[in-house]
Amino acid sequence: MKVYKFGGASVRSAEGIRNILSIVSGVNDNLFIVISAMGKTTNAMEIVLEHFMKTNRKEALQKLEEVETYHYEIIKELFAKPENGYVVIDSLFSELKEFIATSIGDDYDCWYDRLVSYGEVISTRIISAYLSESGIVNEWLDMRSLLVTDSKFREANVRMDASQVRLQNAADFKTQRIYIGQGFIGANIKGDPTTLGREGSDYSAAIVANLLNAESVTIWKDVPGILNADPRLFENTVLIPELTYLDAVELAYSGAQIIHPKTIKPLENKGIPLYVSPFGNPTEKGSVIKAVTEKPIDIPVLILRKNQVLVTIRPRDFSFVLEESLSKAFLIMNKHRLKVSLIQNSAISISVCVENNRYLTDALDELGNEFKVTYNDGLELLTIRGITDEIVAKTTKDRTILLLQRTRRSGRFLMKETLVIKS
Repeated sequence: MKVYKFGGASVRSAEGIRNILSIVSGVNDNLFIVISAMGKTTNAMEIVLEHFMKTNRKEALQKLEEVETYHYEIIKELFAKPENGYVVIDSLFSELKEFIATSIGDDYDCWYDRLVSYGEVISTRIISAYLSESGIVNEWLDMRSLLVTDSKFREANVRMDASQVRLQNAADFKTQRIYIGQGFIGANIKGDPTTLGREGSDYSAAIVANLLNAESVTIWKDVPGILNADPRLFENTVLIPELTYLDAVELAYSGAQIIHPKTIKPLENKGIPLYVSPFGNPTEKGSVIKAVTEKPIDIPVLILRKNQVLVTIRPRDFSFVLEESLSKAFLIMNKHRLKVSLIQNSAISISVCVENNRYLTDALDELGNEFKVTYNDGLELLTIRGITDEIVAKTTKDRTILLLQRTRRSGRFLMKETLVIKS
């Protein structure tokens, strides 16, 4: 059995969904297919949520109508009989409209998971129906009833033992060859919908593979495979044909967007290889992440994280006990879900680089109760693995560097933000 994962870019249009049909039609193995929301639906649903939380019901319903129209247009173009597609999502949009019209948005994270998770449910309903209409027999599964998580809304952790029992009972490959489920979503033990973190569909695929003892996972992307840099920002990017699990974890931690950071552990635990294949050219080899590779990565890897903030905290009276202050500061940052990507300290200060998110202001306020706090926003963090002086000079030329860390193998540069750094 194999796991295939198709992301939002792969299913953003009728053409993309037809390509899924082409790929799946050529596979004789048992398949569990994990699918994301279509195109930018998650972003669109976040806008719906923002209006809902402010009790702007009219605006929320208008934005939801745009989401509905987008999906109906895809169905109209995709299906020989569009009514076969309409019928499977009509009730879903009715549920969403009922929530918006009658509910009060009291908890952002909880309502985020309840509303935004519909994007994946809608996309999988459409694709399952289309494959069925095209002669590919499959069974649709609701991952909200199969992946059991904790109640950390928006960043839920999967409870593996409870999920395994449910998933293995639902996905019986003796009776069905192809199953289709959603990425990104699950539910806590009470049945409240949860999400696994932005771009969490990769993680969902890895969890499914682990729990069902899959032969492999293939993530279909709109790139040739894993590249040494983002081609939208850097010129002359190069394909990395194979990486170890450790390589992948290091790159994901540094901010590489190709793989969700949580994805590797469930695969490494069972030695399941992860293939990253080009959606537009499925016969191309792409890249593979596995336990052992023939040779180490021998080209520089560049990773750029935008929308970063440098936060510096100092004691109010110079009586700085580093261990106590570190513990207190990181407890506050963890409470407010700040993702720390770089740390540097001196005798009387601690500086951290974090992503700018909706919780930052509250975190800064609470840190300000204990420390003197200053910060710089509008920054980007460049990580270079396989560093050379030539690459540093090329990528940081004329840039204002606020913080620098460098070892023999890698370097990290926190700089004022710019749109692109092609040279």
